[in-house]
Amino acid sequence: MVRRKKTTMFLDAKDTTTVLELKKMIEGITKRAPADQRLYNKDDELMEDDSQLQDCGITNAVAKAQLPSEVGLAFRNEFDGTWEDVEKVAYSNPPELPDVMRPGNDTTCQPED
Repeated sequence: MVRRKKTTMFLDAKDTTTVLELKKMIEGITKRAPADQRLYNKDDELMEDDSQLQDCGITNAVAKAQLPSEVGLAFRNEFDGTWEDVEKVAYSNPPELPDVMRPGNDTTCQPED
């Protein structure tokens, strides 16, 4: 899972996929060249293009479909060439359930005797 600000992209990659190959996948979605992308592991450490995902601690043992590994994405500013900070906006919380939908509130009709 690649995250940047409010954007989340789910990509399928193997342990042996290089960071550059992952950037090319991202390019297909964002239309931003790999040279204009920086990827960061869960510890916000920069991932080098020639590294494999397993070298960065991302393996199929820790990254599952139901709990994917998170990679941070930052882009180079097109105008001045500076890099933006890695920013991942927190997910929102779902609204509270109405009382009638809460567990333990059985409002189903009971048959009459």
